[in-house]
Amino acid sequence: MKNTMKALIWHKDGNIEFTQKQIPKIQHPKDAIVKVTISSICTSDLHIIRNAVPHAIPETVLGHEFVGEIIETGAEIKNLKIGDRVSANCETFCGECFFCKRGYINNCTQGGWKLGCTIDGCQAEYVRVPYANTGLTKIPENVSYENALFAGDILSSGYFGALMCEIKPDDTIAVIGAGPVGLCAMQCAKLLGAGKIIAIDIDESRLKIAKQNKLADIIINPEKQNCEKIIKEYTENRGADGVIEAAGTDSSFQLAWQIARPNAVVGIVAMYEKPQTLPLPSMYGKNLTFKTGGVDAVHCKELLQFISEGKLNTDFLISAKIPLNNIIDAYKKFARKQDGMLKIAITPYLNKE
Repeated sequence: MKNTMKALIWHKDGNIEFTQKQIPKIQHPKDAIVKVTISSICTSDLHIIRNAVPHAIPETVLGHEFVGEIIETGAEIKNLKIGDRVSANCETFCGECFFCKRGYINNCTQGGWKLGCTIDGCQAEYVRVPYANTGLTKIPENVSYENALFAGDILSSGYFGALMCEIKPDDTIAVIGAGPVGLCAMQCAKLLGAGKIIAIDIDESRLKIAKQNKLADIIINPEKQNCEKIIKEYTENRGADGVIEAAGTDSSFQLAWQIARPNAVVGIVAMYEKPQTLPLPSMYGKNLTFKTGGVDAVHCKELLQFISEGKLNTDFLISAKIPLNNIIDAYKKFARKQDGMLKIAITPYLNKE
């Protein structure tokens, strides 16, 4: 095998560079080396480039959302072998610390969100995955790489948001933000028993996607409609039983508590670039429960099984396929949401250099 590969790195000045890197090697017995089949660009990659993720390290290869084939394993990898098709968890986690044993893998004392943040990620030809026993999941035979691409990140995030809401049968769940995570949250909330899904976004094309794919029963554009009034009309003047905030803006943060009924749960899966304020005097008496945080993506095997059984499908999220050697152009398109862009599948080279 060759010694070098192409990869995308980010610099502290906010620029990204497609450059040559050494192919990663096993550094620990629990590592695996994966040949990347498809990766994707995540909004949190943009946050990193904008220096909005304080612990991110410049000169690191970007990316944490990918699928691929195992080409090498460390001595302590027991549940995976060379040639296995795998979906990667967006977090690395040991599975043994205080937090991991309780399912809080985002707070793993040995791992956490590292790939593409503090260690080299997947927007490259090859990637080293620490704690591969826990961080990689075999893809079922009837599930393609494309089918599985989002299981370890945005689908996990949507599922995390839906679980936060403690959904009961026939609950009305409002999802703010009809981007990839929000659309996944809608699908997962329905899977968990929600009776009615309300999609809220200012982007009409995204609301249309939610409606066309039967992810939402009601769509609302808060720039054109009175969101709180409409939701009360559909809920006997109560408000939403649960709210999933997946937009990450000042206005969406405020809207989340405003449209929730008293004693509801507000699950926040969005990443904000600046602090938000809870207006506690205005909220007094609503008795809301807020749940926030980075995704605890512990359900990858379960989500892949749902995909295998036809209960979940994220294929519609892929708006474009762009080869790795054109990844800088892909970032520009993704950042601009060009042509209604949701997600981009970054594929291996389509042309030889």
